[in-house]
Amino acid sequence: MSTTARSTNEYRELDAAHHLHPFSDMGSLNRQGSRVIVKGDGIYLWDSEGNKITDGMAGLWCVNIGYGRKDLAEVARQQMEDLAYYNTFFKTTHPRVVELSTLLAEVTQPGYQHVFYTNSGSESVDTVIRMVRQYWSIKGKPGKKTLISRWNGYHGSTIGGASLGGMTYMHEQGDLPIPGIAHIGQPWYLKEGRDGESEADFGLRAASWLEEKILEIGADKVAAFVGEPILGAGGVIIPPASYWPEIERICNKYDILLVADEVICGFGRTGDWFGHEHFGFRPHLFTIAKGLSSGYLPIGGVIIGDEVARTLIEGGDFNHGFTYSGHPVSAAVAHANVRALRDEGIVEQVKKDTGPYMQKRWREAFGGFEHVTDVRGVGLIQAFTWVKNKATREMFAGSDDVGTLCRDIFFKHNLIMRACGDSMVSAPPLIITRTEIDAMLSTAVECVEQTEKLLQERGLV
Repeated sequence: MSTTARSTNEYRELDAAHHLHPFSDMGSLNRQGSRVIVKGDGIYLWDSEGNKITDGMAGLWCVNIGYGRKDLAEVARQQMEDLAYYNTFFKTTHPRVVELSTLLAEVTQPGYQHVFYTNSGSESVDTVIRMVRQYWSIKGKPGKKTLISRWNGYHGSTIGGASLGGMTYMHEQGDLPIPGIAHIGQPWYLKEGRDGESEADFGLRAASWLEEKILEIGADKVAAFVGEPILGAGGVIIPPASYWPEIERICNKYDILLVADEVICGFGRTGDWFGHEHFGFRPHLFTIAKGLSSGYLPIGGVIIGDEVARTLIEGGDFNHGFTYSGHPVSAAVAHANVRALRDEGIVEQVKKDTGPYMQKRWREAFGGFEHVTDVRGVGLIQAFTWVKNKATREMFAGSDDVGTLCRDIFFKHNLIMRACGDSMVSAPPLIITRTEIDAMLSTAVECVEQTEKLLQERGLV
C-alpha cells in the first residue's frame, strides 16, 4: 500500500478504474468523480479537498458513537495483538465473544439471553429466514415456511434480504423475490390513509393487512412476520401507535413468529435501546448490526427470545454460520462501543435531551414550507416529504426526482442528508449536541428554501 497521499483526481481515476460501488450507476459516477472522504471526528467528515462536512446520516445510519474514538481504535489494536482471529465453529469460543454476548443480554429487556453472530444486517436477515424455518421444523410444523414483510421495507441486499424487503426496483434485478416470501402494505398514513380517517384507525387498518395475508396463505404455512420498527430506507416511515401492538396480537393469534429488524433502530436511535421498546411490543427474534459497533468494524447478529432459543438448542445441529461469526476484533470493538453507549449515558441523553430537542426543532424548521409535509421523527431519526399540494397530499411524479434534487443542494452545502424517494431523511450520530443540531438545521433550512425556489423555476409546482 502506498504511504504517499494522492491528489483528489488521482483517487478518483483509480476509483473509477478498479472499484464498483454499491447501489450506483457506475458510468454516471465515474464521469462525475467520487467524493473522497479522508477523516472523521464527532459528527463531522473531511474530504480530500479540505471541506468540513456535517454527517446528518451517521454514515449509513450506523456511526452512533461518532467518528474518531481513539479508545475503540486502541481496543482493536490490542485485540489484534492478542488474538487477531479464531472461529467459533468446532466447539470453540473466545473471551471477546463471550463478553459481548453477556453485555447484550444486559442491555436488552429480560427474555433475550442468546445471540447468533453475523457480519452485517443483510446476513442477519438471511439468518432469520433460515432460523425461523428451522424453529418450526423442530416444532413438528415443517410446512410453516413463508415469511411476510412489507412493501417499501428494506432488509438488506443479499438474495434473501432483498427478497424479504419490499423494494421492487431491487426485485427487478435477479428474479426476486425467492419463493416463500410475501408482502403487505406499509403503514404510511400520508400515502395510504383515507380522508377523515384518524391515524389510530389507520394503524389498525394497516395491521389488518397482515391478518388478511395470513388467511390468504394459510396460517399453517406462515412462519413469521418481519418488519422494521420504523421503515428506514423506505423514508423513515413511523407507524401510528396503534400499529405494532395490533401486529403483535395478530401474530400471537395465528401462532406466527414476530421478528423486528433492528438494524437501523437498534442501540439508541429512537431514544430506547431498541425500536420495539419504543413502540411497546416484544418480538420473538430481532436483527442487529450498524449501531452494534457504530460502524467501526463489520459485525451483526440475531438476538433470540428465550423460547425460540431453547427450541433451537434442543433441536440438534443448526447448519448455518459464517467464517467471521463472532470475530474477536469486531466483538471486542462492539463490546467497547455498547459499553460506552450505556456507561456514558449516550442512549439516555437521546431519550431525555437531544432527541426531544431535535424533534421540536425539526418540526419548527420545516413545518412552514409550502411543499413540505409529514414532518416526522423519533429520537434522532427524522424525515419530511416533498409534495405538490399539502392540502390534497398530492405527490410529485417519480420522474420529477425532487428528493435527489434537494439532496444534491444539501451536499453542495456540505451537509449529508439522504433522499428516499421524495422524503429527506436524517439520522446523525447520537453524540450530536444541541448547538450542532441548531447549526445543522440552519443549513438545512437554507437548502430547502433553495429547493423550493428551484422547483418554481422548473415549473414543477
